[in-house]
Amino acid sequence: MATNLSHSAPQGAIPKVENMRVAIVAAEWNAHITGALTDGALKVFKSQGFADEDVDVYHVPGAVELTFAASQLIESSLYDAIIVFGCVIRGGTPHFDYVCQSVTQGITALNADCDIPVIFGVLTVDCEQDALDRCGGALGNKGEEAAEAAIKMHDFACKVKEL
Repeated sequence: MATNLSHSAPQGAIPKVENMRVAIVAAEWNAHITGALTDGALKVFKSQGFADEDVDVYHVPGAVELTFAASQLIESSLYDAIIVFGCVIRGGTPHFDYVCQSVTQGITALNADCDIPVIFGVLTVDCEQDALDRCGGALGNKGEEAAEAAIKMHDFACKVKEL
């Protein structure tokens, strides 16, 4: 296990990166939630000095489509990180489980097989209030956390390539 701390930023710190391009893919389903997550991510990128042209936002119908969109964006070779935003709210049928499993496995497979990080920003919640609490409410904005994770994972990938 590597423990060379010279390759790590201090815990919690956002590393300074240059020339990083990011794609955000947001599901249209529960758009009031995914829009707030996207806004949170864009706020972080702006605060870190990213230009508007460094971050592209795409929309897909729902959470299941996030994996396909991320795959296509990876193949474009235009981006250094991809963030996917979705919101799946538990209902009275097994549909919740199928959708959550599909998108989770899909994004996990992309992360295992591809050279750029795909950040999982899909809220899987029991009720709408749980989602609202996580997209700018009582529990912060998980979109901001996803943007920070994208920057950190890009920095990590760059450092590994330097080894």
